[in-house]
Amino acid sequence: MQEFAIAGRKIGPGHSPYVIAELSGNHNGQLERAFRLIEVAMEAGADAVKLQTYTADTITIDYDGPGFAIEGGLWSGRKLYDLYQKAQTPWEWHEALFEKARQIGITAFSTPFDFTAVDFLEKLNAPAYKIASFEIIDIPLIEYVAATGKPMIISTGMANLSEIEEAVAAARGAGCRDLAVLHCVSGYPTPCGDANLRTIPDLAAKLGVTVGLSDHTMGVAVSIAAVALGATILEKHVTLARAHGGPDSAFSLEPHELAQLVAATADAHAALGSVNYALKSSEQGSMAFRRSLYVVAPIRKGERFTERNIRSIRPGYGLPPKLLPDIIGRNAARDIDRGAAMTLDMIETVEP
Repeated sequence: MQEFAIAGRKIGPGHSPYVIAELSGNHNGQLERAFRLIEVAMEAGADAVKLQTYTADTITIDYDGPGFAIEGGLWSGRKLYDLYQKAQTPWEWHEALFEKARQIGITAFSTPFDFTAVDFLEKLNAPAYKIASFEIIDIPLIEYVAATGKPMIISTGMANLSEIEEAVAAARGAGCRDLAVLHCVSGYPTPCGDANLRTIPDLAAKLGVTVGLSDHTMGVAVSIAAVALGATILEKHVTLARAHGGPDSAFSLEPHELAQLVAATADAHAALGSVNYALKSSEQGSMAFRRSLYVVAPIRKGERFTERNIRSIRPGYGLPPKLLPDIIGRNAARDIDRGAAMTLDMIETVEP
């Protein structure tokens, strides 16, 4: 899988997972709340915060006709235009939000939803771009983003393999060198049984890119499991408190949960290590508690070793237990006290 960097932070199998805190519309229309979300993401140890750059007019139209009202799910009954008008992050906030992130030391970038958003984000010197699952089939948008030369992350929710391959080919063909794909299920929230995390290594093998997870399940367990399967990027929605409400708050992590995610997935990555059968440094002290052969009753010189006077016990400073059958019936070379660790020089040499 390909390794690359966003704002100097390396991303790939050899590095701890790159954790993205998705702000989405959880600012609830309050700039100070958006600032605080950036702060809690940094405090939790996330690598980046991600915005969404659109307006209701760039993502849909104000229309009441068929298909423009949401049926079922979290936002049932809402008109698309009204939902996006409420959830949007005002463009006039973006410069201040990017500056806030720079000031406190966390990377900020965004998901553009049309060409004008890309042009706007370029003026803010966005270090990377995310293509949302719903836009993976918008090949012209993918090509326009790729032409910036910035790293790209593409989410795959609802897309079949052919559509994913087409999006990756479009990004590559338009000049994107640094590309990641996020396995994603666009259910809000996603049941754990729908996560199908085995798709992660399959995507990596088929596409030859670094692969991560855009996770809409509740909690952190699925993200931890994803790291074990090779996820190098993790994206989770974050809120100050689910009780505060907001467009995405119901399936978002609270600050303490985001901190748990960062710590637990870093541990999961560290635990992967490599194929290694050698003695580990943490095991050194435990070697003493392996079994070995010990004298358990006093033995006089010339006396035979039997199952009554030598046994396999702990600690592990004597001869290995596998030698017991060869020692039974042999004679002692000298007097041996009870509690002595068996050594070869205790055994009488048999003349040829």
